[in-house]
Amino acid sequence: MNRVASQHFGEIELNHGEDHNIAAKHELRGTTLELDLNINAHDHFDEAAMHKVDYRLRYLPELVDEVRDMIAEELEQEGTSPQEYLRFHCNALKDEHLKKVFGVEDRSQLTNAVFLKALKLGHVGIYPGQPERYFVLDFTLGSHFTDEVLVVSADEDGVVDDEILWES
Repeated sequence: MNRVASQHFGEIELNHGEDHNIAAKHELRGTTLELDLNINAHDHFDEAAMHKVDYRLRYLPELVDEVRDMIAEELEQEGTSPQEYLRFHCNALKDEHLKKVFGVEDRSQLTNAVFLKALKLGHVGIYPGQPERYFVLDFTLGSHFTDEVLVVSADEDGVVDDEILWES
């Protein structure tokens, strides 16, 4: 079996013909998030593909900034997933979660900016065999608060899909 070294996933065995899901922790701006490398049995995954994954992950901070800007724009628009996500979580919000999740004392302080600050990237799925959906980013208010996430995908070139989904 061939092995390849990855700066994010360590040493990986290139075992063609089987599905693989390789998990790693990654530090991004002081926050730890989960990375999952998902290799399908039929994907052509070799040393060059692994190096591409590592290379693309260097641009994750810029990708996250772009997605956060998109979420901010959609919070201003009626009927969008980010706006519905915010509404849903604010309507069911208990007072003790105001401080713990959002860092505010009063509901009147719960603005879009406060919501965006509380919304964190928690997980990145990487699918090298799916160039149009290479990265899948899950944003959350915290697993201690909700299992609901806002999901955004980007292609292998880091171009973000314009659709933000709300999933549980």
